[in-house]
Amino acid sequence: MSTDLTRASTSVMLNIISIDVEDYFHPAEVSRDSGPSHWRDYRSRVDVGLNLIMNMLAETQTLGTFFILGWVAEQHPSLIRRIAEAGHEIGCHSYEHRLVYRLTPQQFKSDTVRAIRAIEDACGIRPRAYRAPSYSITTQSLWALDVLIECGFTHDSSIYPIRHDRYGIPGFSRHATAIKTAAGAIIEVPVATVRILDGVAPIGGGGYLRILPYRYTAAGIRRLNRDEGQPACIYTHPWELDTGQPRLATGLVSRMRTYAGLDTVATKLKRMLRDFRFAPLAQVHPLRSTTCKSEAV
Repeated sequence: MSTDLTRASTSVMLNIISIDVEDYFHPAEVSRDSGPSHWRDYRSRVDVGLNLIMNMLAETQTLGTFFILGWVAEQHPSLIRRIAEAGHEIGCHSYEHRLVYRLTPQQFKSDTVRAIRAIEDACGIRPRAYRAPSYSITTQSLWALDVLIECGFTHDSSIYPIRHDRYGIPGFSRHATAIKTAAGAIIEVPVATVRILDGVAPIGGGGYLRILPYRYTAAGIRRLNRDEGQPACIYTHPWELDTGQPRLATGLVSRMRTYAGLDTVATKLKRMLRDFRFAPLAQVHPLRSTTCKSEAV
């Protein structure tokens, strides 16, 4: 059951900058061949891209939302404390980066609780915003929203309203939406998309930011802000700014999805932070009393 939240004012438009804090061996295209039992065999490089991102945000006096992988919080608590001490919003990106629709509700809850504890132990902050690995809350796993609410989350950013071979719910609201379930309510904040002809095109970040020209992303953000009066939710990962990372993904498609355009992200992100205004997710979409229509999600 859902309803679009009130449109933001275009005169003071704040967009959302979000960072999914995971290492180069965590993406789905890599971890399917190298799971959690092998992660300690690799030399961590999460600090390489994270330092670049943190410096860019500091230079532009920008605060963002950092969705932390619980495993990273356990291995690098000082990095997580640094993020929190800089004033950024602390979110949760699961513990083991497992696709939600491949888990049972109990497995998902166990993973989520473990991640919350790891993040809270690292920085003293209990995360209230969640993002699933690879946007894996789909029509198969909408039950995950109930679990998140039970775990105390107030915001989620896991549903991508596009068609994709691994994720997405085509037709889902493209804008922040209050969703009411049997467990309570949660604010769903989809990653940015725009309408092109009769379809919906992604502009939110990740591989789309790496592979497509900067002017594509910038034009999409402007269209959202100006024409729809809506903020854009943008995301990236520390490993996407690390051009020296080992290339672990195998297969042409997996390697392209993971490594194409790595050398462009730092320049694009720096320019984006100067061209647009950004803030943490919960600041752009604060909790408020919202009436939900009775309709299935």
